[in-house]
Amino acid sequence: MRTIGMLGGMSWESTDYYYRQLNQGVRERLGGLHSARCIVYSVDFAEVARMQAEGEWERAGAYLAECAARLEAAGAECVILCTNTMHRVVGEVRGGVSVPVLHIADGTAGALRAAGVGTTALLGTRFTMEQDFYRDRLREHGISVTVPEAGDRELVHRTIYEELCLGTVADSSREAFERIVADLARDGAEGVVLGCTEIGLLIGRENSPVPVFDTTLLHVRAALDWALE
Repeated sequence: MRTIGMLGGMSWESTDYYYRQLNQGVRERLGGLHSARCIVYSVDFAEVARMQAEGEWERAGAYLAECAARLEAAGAECVILCTNTMHRVVGEVRGGVSVPVLHIADGTAGALRAAGVGTTALLGTRFTMEQDFYRDRLREHGISVTVPEAGDRELVHRTIYEELCLGTVADSSREAFERIVADLARDGAEGVVLGCTEIGLLIGRENSPVPVFDTTLLHVRAALDWALE
Protein backbone atom coordinates (compact mmCIF):
# COMPACT_ATOMS: atom_id res chain seq x y z
CA MET A 1 0.00 0.00 0.00
CA ARG A 2 1.36 3.42 -0.97
CA THR A 3 1.18 6.39 1.37
CA ILE A 4 -1.41 9.07 0.58
CA GLY A 5 -0.66 12.67 1.53
CA MET A 6 -3.83 14.56 2.52
CA LEU A 7 -3.60 18.35 2.25
CA GLY A 8 -6.62 19.35 4.30
CA GLY A 9 -8.15 21.75 6.79
CA MET A 10 -10.25 23.50 4.11
CA SER A 11 -12.45 22.89 6.11
CA TRP A 12 -11.44 20.38 8.77
CA GLU A 13 -14.98 18.94 8.68
CA SER A 14 -14.49 17.81 5.11
CA THR A 15 -10.98 16.53 5.90
CA ASP A 16 -12.46 14.41 8.68
CA TYR A 17 -14.88 12.99 6.11
CA TYR A 18 -11.97 12.22 3.76
CA TYR A 19 -10.04 10.47 6.53
CA ARG A 20 -12.98 8.30 7.53
CA GLN A 21 -13.82 7.37 3.95
CA LEU A 22 -10.19 6.48 3.15
CA ASN A 23 -9.97 4.15 6.11
CA GLN A 24 -13.38 2.60 5.53
CA GLY A 25 -12.45 2.08 1.89
CA VAL A 26 -9.24 0.25 2.78
CA ARG A 27 -11.13 -1.95 5.24
CA GLU A 28 -13.72 -2.81 2.58
CA ARG A 29 -11.05 -3.66 0.03
CA LEU A 30 -8.51 -5.47 2.22
CA GLY A 31 -10.57 -6.60 5.22
CA GLY A 32 -9.40 -7.39 8.71
CA LEU A 33 -7.57 -4.67 10.61
CA HIS A 34 -6.28 -2.87 7.52
CA SER A 35 -6.43 0.93 7.48
CA ALA A 36 -5.13 3.65 5.18
CA ARG A 37 -1.46 4.51 5.12
CA CYS A 38 -1.71 8.31 5.03
CA ILE A 39 -0.20 11.56 6.24
CA VAL A 40 -2.37 14.61 6.98
CA TYR A 41 -1.25 18.24 6.76
CA SER A 42 -4.07 20.48 7.98
CA VAL A 43 -3.90 24.23 7.35
CA ASP A 44 -5.63 27.09 9.17
CA PHE A 45 -8.63 27.61 6.90
CA ALA A 46 -9.10 31.22 8.01
CA GLU A 47 -5.83 32.13 6.29
CA VAL A 48 -6.79 30.37 3.06
CA ALA A 49 -10.33 31.78 3.08
CA ARG A 50 -8.91 35.28 3.42
CA MET A 51 -6.70 34.73 0.37
CA GLN A 52 -9.73 33.45 -1.55
CA ALA A 53 -11.85 36.45 -0.64
CA GLU A 54 -9.09 38.89 -1.56
CA GLY A 55 -8.30 37.14 -4.86
CA GLU A 56 -4.74 36.30 -3.77
CA TRP A 57 -4.64 33.06 -5.73
CA GLU A 58 -0.93 33.26 -6.53
CA ARG A 59 -0.12 33.60 -2.84
CA ALA A 60 -2.51 30.77 -1.98
CA GLY A 61 -0.90 28.55 -4.60
CA ALA A 62 2.57 29.19 -3.23
CA TYR A 63 1.36 28.48 0.29
CA LEU A 64 -0.31 25.18 -0.59
CA ALA A 65 2.68 24.16 -2.72
CA GLU A 66 4.87 24.61 0.37
CA CYS A 67 2.44 22.52 2.43
CA ALA A 68 2.42 19.79 -0.21
CA ALA A 69 6.23 19.76 -0.19
CA ARG A 70 6.12 19.13 3.54
CA LEU A 71 3.83 16.16 2.95
CA GLU A 72 6.27 14.76 0.41
CA ALA A 73 9.18 15.30 2.78
CA ALA A 74 7.26 13.39 5.46
CA GLY A 75 6.91 10.39 3.14
CA ALA A 76 3.74 10.96 1.11
CA GLU A 77 3.87 9.20 -2.26
CA CYS A 78 0.99 11.18 -3.71
CA VAL A 79 -0.98 14.28 -2.67
CA ILE A 80 -4.72 14.86 -2.65
CA LEU A 81 -6.09 18.36 -2.06
CA CYS A 82 -9.05 17.73 0.26
CA THR A 83 -11.01 20.61 -1.23
CA ASN A 84 -12.64 21.45 -4.54
CA THR A 85 -12.12 25.21 -4.58
CA MET A 86 -8.38 25.11 -4.06
CA HIS A 87 -7.95 23.05 -7.21
CA ARG A 88 -7.92 26.57 -8.61
CA VAL A 89 -4.18 26.40 -7.78
CA VAL A 90 -3.52 22.70 -8.43
CA GLY A 91 -0.90 23.62 -11.03
CA GLU A 92 1.14 25.48 -8.42
CA VAL A 93 0.81 22.56 -6.01
CA ARG A 94 2.00 20.13 -8.66
CA GLY A 95 4.96 22.39 -9.32
CA GLY A 96 6.01 22.15 -5.67
CA VAL A 97 6.32 18.36 -5.49
CA SER A 98 7.72 15.46 -7.48
CA VAL A 99 4.96 13.00 -6.52
CA PRO A 100 1.56 12.77 -8.28
CA VAL A 101 -1.22 15.18 -7.32
CA LEU A 102 -4.57 13.50 -8.01
CA HIS A 103 -7.08 15.99 -9.43
CA ILE A 104 -10.53 15.79 -7.82
CA ALA A 105 -12.40 16.50 -11.07
CA ASP A 106 -10.85 13.60 -12.99
CA GLY A 107 -12.45 10.88 -10.89
CA THR A 108 -15.71 12.82 -10.95
CA ALA A 109 -15.66 13.05 -14.74
CA GLY A 110 -15.00 9.33 -15.00
CA ALA A 111 -18.03 8.57 -12.84
CA LEU A 112 -20.22 10.94 -14.85
CA ARG A 113 -19.24 9.32 -18.12
CA ALA A 114 -19.72 5.83 -16.71
CA ALA A 115 -23.25 6.83 -15.66
CA GLY A 116 -24.00 8.22 -19.11
CA VAL A 117 -24.32 11.79 -17.86
CA GLY A 118 -23.49 14.32 -20.57
CA THR A 119 -24.75 17.44 -18.81
CA THR A 120 -24.29 17.97 -15.10
CA ALA A 121 -25.21 20.65 -12.62
CA LEU A 122 -22.33 21.90 -10.49
CA LEU A 123 -22.75 23.14 -6.92
CA GLY A 124 -19.86 24.59 -4.96
CA THR A 125 -18.38 27.81 -3.71
CA ARG A 126 -18.86 30.90 -5.85
CA PHE A 127 -15.27 30.46 -7.04
CA THR A 128 -15.92 26.89 -8.21
CA MET A 129 -19.23 27.68 -9.89
CA GLU A 130 -18.20 30.94 -11.59
CA GLN A 131 -14.53 30.51 -12.49
CA ASP A 132 -13.33 28.28 -15.30
CA PHE A 133 -10.80 26.03 -13.57
CA TYR A 134 -13.28 23.34 -12.52
CA ARG A 135 -15.84 23.56 -15.30
CA ASP A 136 -13.10 23.44 -17.93
CA ARG A 137 -11.61 20.31 -16.37
CA LEU A 138 -14.96 18.55 -16.68
CA ARG A 139 -15.41 19.85 -20.22
CA GLU A 140 -12.05 18.35 -21.17
CA HIS A 141 -13.69 14.99 -20.41
CA GLY A 142 -16.68 15.82 -22.62
CA ILE A 143 -19.06 16.86 -19.83
CA SER A 144 -21.27 19.94 -20.23
CA VAL A 145 -21.74 21.99 -17.05
CA THR A 146 -24.59 24.13 -15.78
CA VAL A 147 -24.72 26.18 -12.58
CA PRO A 148 -27.53 27.85 -10.60
CA GLU A 149 -28.67 31.37 -11.39
CA ALA A 150 -26.88 34.24 -9.61
CA GLY A 151 -29.11 34.48 -6.54
CA ASP A 152 -28.93 30.75 -5.91
CA ARG A 153 -25.16 30.74 -6.44
CA GLU A 154 -24.88 33.30 -3.67
CA LEU A 155 -27.14 31.21 -1.41
CA VAL A 156 -25.03 28.10 -1.99
CA HIS A 157 -21.78 29.99 -1.37
CA ARG A 158 -23.07 31.61 1.81
CA THR A 159 -24.39 28.31 3.15
CA ILE A 160 -21.01 26.67 2.65
CA TYR A 161 -18.99 29.33 4.47
CA GLU A 162 -21.47 30.47 7.10
CA GLU A 163 -23.01 27.11 7.97
CA LEU A 164 -21.42 23.93 6.67
CA CYS A 165 -17.80 24.95 7.29
CA LEU A 166 -18.84 25.83 10.85
CA GLY A 167 -20.51 22.47 11.42
CA THR A 168 -24.10 23.75 11.05
CA VAL A 169 -26.54 21.64 9.04
CA ALA A 170 -29.89 23.42 8.84
CA ASP A 171 -33.13 21.92 7.53
CA SER A 172 -33.96 25.22 5.83
CA SER A 173 -30.72 25.05 3.86
CA ARG A 174 -31.37 21.44 2.91
CA GLU A 175 -34.76 22.46 1.55
CA ALA A 176 -33.18 25.34 -0.39
CA PHE A 177 -30.58 23.03 -1.94
CA GLU A 178 -33.28 20.52 -2.85
CA ARG A 179 -35.17 23.27 -4.68
CA ILE A 180 -32.04 24.44 -6.51
CA VAL A 181 -31.21 20.91 -7.66
CA ALA A 182 -34.81 20.34 -8.79
CA ASP A 183 -34.67 23.58 -10.82
CA LEU A 184 -31.41 22.54 -12.49
CA ALA A 185 -32.77 19.08 -13.27
CA ARG A 186 -35.89 20.61 -14.81
CA ASP A 187 -33.63 22.74 -17.01
CA GLY A 188 -31.79 19.70 -18.35
CA ALA A 189 -29.15 18.60 -15.86
CA GLU A 190 -28.83 14.82 -15.88
CA GLY A 191 -26.83 14.71 -12.66
CA VAL A 192 -25.49 17.00 -9.96
CA VAL A 193 -21.85 17.28 -8.91
CA LEU A 194 -21.34 18.20 -5.27
CA GLY A 195 -18.37 20.40 -6.06
CA CYS A 196 -17.69 21.33 -2.47
CA THR A 197 -16.60 18.71 0.00
CA GLU A 198 -19.19 19.80 2.60
CA ILE A 199 -22.34 19.78 0.43
CA GLY A 200 -22.83 16.05 0.96
CA LEU A 201 -24.04 16.99 4.44
CA LEU A 202 -27.17 18.43 2.77
CA ILE A 203 -27.79 16.63 -0.52
CA GLY A 204 -27.68 12.93 -1.29
CA ARG A 205 -29.31 10.34 -3.51
CA GLU A 206 -32.35 10.26 -1.26
CA ASN A 207 -33.29 13.92 -1.85
CA SER A 208 -32.24 14.60 -5.44
CA PRO A 209 -34.30 13.96 -8.60
CA VAL A 210 -31.11 13.16 -10.55
CA PRO A 211 -28.01 11.11 -9.71
CA VAL A 212 -25.65 12.73 -7.20
CA PHE A 213 -21.87 12.67 -7.61
CA ASP A 214 -20.10 13.30 -4.33
CA THR A 215 -16.64 14.56 -5.27
CA THR A 216 -15.16 13.58 -1.91
CA LEU A 217 -16.16 9.94 -2.29
CA LEU A 218 -14.97 9.87 -5.90
CA HIS A 219 -11.65 11.50 -4.97
CA VAL A 220 -11.20 8.94 -2.20
CA ARG A 221 -11.95 6.12 -4.64
CA ALA A 222 -9.32 7.43 -7.06
CA ALA A 223 -6.78 7.75 -4.24
CA LEU A 224 -7.46 4.19 -3.09
CA ASP A 225 -7.18 2.87 -6.63
CA TRP A 226 -3.79 4.55 -6.88
CA ALA A 227 -2.58 3.48 -3.44
CA LEU A 228 -3.61 -0.17 -3.85
CA GLU A 229 -2.95 -0.75 -7.55
